[in-house]
Amino acid sequence: MKPFPRLLLLATAFLGVSVHAAQFLEAPRVQAALEQGLAAERGKGVGRNPWLAIRLYCDAATMGSPEGFMRIGRVLATSPGLPRKPELANAYLAMAASLGSEDALRYYDARHGNAELQGDCDALTGTGYTESGEAAFNMAAYLSKQPIEQQRIARLIHKLAPKYQVDASFVLAIALAESNLNPAAVSPKNAQGVMQLIPATQERFGVRQPFDPERNIMGAMAYIRWLERRFAGDWRLVAAAYNAGEGAVDRHAGIPPYAETQQYVRRVMRFAGMAAKETMRFN
Repeated sequence: MKPFPRLLLLATAFLGVSVHAAQFLEAPRVQAALEQGLAAERGKGVGRNPWLAIRLYCDAATMGSPEGFMRIGRVLATSPGLPRKPELANAYLAMAASLGSEDALRYYDARHGNAELQGDCDALTGTGYTESGEAAFNMAAYLSKQPIEQQRIARLIHKLAPKYQVDASFVLAIALAESNLNPAAVSPKNAQGVMQLIPATQERFGVRQPFDPERNIMGAMAYIRWLERRFAGDWRLVAAAYNAGEGAVDRHAGIPPYAETQQYVRRVMRFAGMAAKETMRFN
């Protein structure tokens, strides 16, 4: 196994931020990506799809999750739907172990060495781990396997969307990416509720009960409608602004060059069923 200090340096480059694993593991966006990746890995609702699982686990890893790195390695090491690449699996498992994942050692195969990791998850998909259907995500099937409360929240989004003149599938995709429809979610930055509204956004759009799903969703829909008008109906920019702020989109004249934001936009567009209709352009 390659020395862990070197892997920690690679992790910092991969994430684009300092590594504080425990902080990231608590983030609802990370937990959402991990839960959705597990559904794809095990075929819970969306159909078993190791390529999609890797993509979602990569999103979690980009946000700093040791569990995301571990699960990438696990899929590469164990999935019957992928060609065997034990050295690449070992590299991701070693990364996860260096960040504190004890489970990673269960899947690490000491009979093989470690491949060189080449940057972020886009480099992984460039090694042949991709296929034409990789990005498919059956939202309806996924929701059918979620707890009753989450299904109720999804129905509430569809009910409220016409009032705010927003696309219900897009709002639902944001909710899935932000919290996986968890009304009690709180991020390390104090974003709250189903749609993860920060206090400033709550005040801006009159949300006084952020943990009430209906009021949280109404505030988020008002914000999304405002963003849609500001960015002339470009849903990619709306998603980017929801993640990174409209100021960041303005400064970069498009989707900001942040790995997390770029992957967030891809994930939202995939969940909303808009990925095939959009040409993803990143600065």
